[in-house]
Amino acid sequence: AVWVSEIMLQQTQVATVIDYYNRWMQKWPTLQALAQASLEEVNELWAGLGYYSRGKRLQEAARKVVSELAGQMPRTAEDLQKLLPGVGRYTAGAIASISYGQATGVVDGNVIRVLCRLRCIGADSSSLAVIERLWDMANALVDRSRPGDFNQALMELGATVCVPKAPLCGECPVKQHCRARRRKLFGKPAPVPDVEDCGVGSCPLCPPAAEPWDSSLGVTNFPRKAAKKQPRAARTATCVLERRGCHGAPEYLIVQRPSSGLLAGLWEFPSLPLAQGLQEEKQREVLADHLRAWTGRPVVAGGLRFIGEVVHIFSHIHQTYVVYSLPLDGDVTLDPALSPSRWVTEKEFHASAVSTAMKKVL
Repeated sequence: AVWVSEIMLQQTQVATVIDYYNRWMQKWPTLQALAQASLEEVNELWAGLGYYSRGKRLQEAARKVVSELAGQMPRTAEDLQKLLPGVGRYTAGAIASISYGQATGVVDGNVIRVLCRLRCIGADSSSLAVIERLWDMANALVDRSRPGDFNQALMELGATVCVPKAPLCGECPVKQHCRARRRKLFGKPAPVPDVEDCGVGSCPLCPPAAEPWDSSLGVTNFPRKAAKKQPRAARTATCVLERRGCHGAPEYLIVQRPSSGLLAGLWEFPSLPLAQGLQEEKQREVLADHLRAWTGRPVVAGGLRFIGEVVHIFSHIHQTYVVYSLPLDGDVTLDPALSPSRWVTEKEFHASAVSTAMKKVL
């Protein structure tokens, strides 16, 4: 249960995860049950939660535990990280400390913020030198008798008190140890530590000289962050092919994405990435060519009806879907040599493993 919740909570907020977590645990209460599930079932339950490779790796790891590890989860952070797909350093530390009582620390975004403020660490908090030092600190600090409770408390402190903006310093249970608060109150940095403790001058933990303390920011001077990369812009032409089903209700053609890469294994309307700066007339032509493969018949570019554009922001991609529709008469025989495809009603579409972006398109 801890493992499932930790994987779901990677890059996703608690409020969003709760419903997914409850449905997952109800459907697959044990590792053995998850190991017997199909990837299609996993993707259907995961649809809308994003970062789909997480669900896929959870299921791969469950199968590995059942088939190669005699059904026994690894019990240390080292083995969890080494043996289970999708389990990194943080997740391994969280499972080992919370579930098995191993005295190992954890470092997530909340812990980074708390420790950087406690120790006035002003270097880029995503740099390797800082991350390694934070892990050393977390491992040194963790309560040996209640490591799981300590780690959860440290993360909760960052989530509720030592928040990114307007932290509640007056309510903080560790305020007397906080160097950033001391500096804010008394207006001067903490005394330089012993030379053995700090490589003064080229210290990998101190803020660069070009970024002096900003008194208006107080403790929120820390942690410093590297400049965020702008997401790259991408455009994709998408066509909703529609036919009348046997009961008169409309049906839509959906096709399965490749088993690796973005949105791996999910279903979508036939889609085609567009080159930058392509004129609308040319867009229609390349999309018509692409649709010919799915329908097995010529598609006239002029028959594609432009519906509008849908913008969807992935973490690293600013994606615009240029949406067209094409009603089809008569039956269309789908070519089994192409990647999997099927006709679905609107209800079946929403029950399928489709992304939030495709729901917007429909």
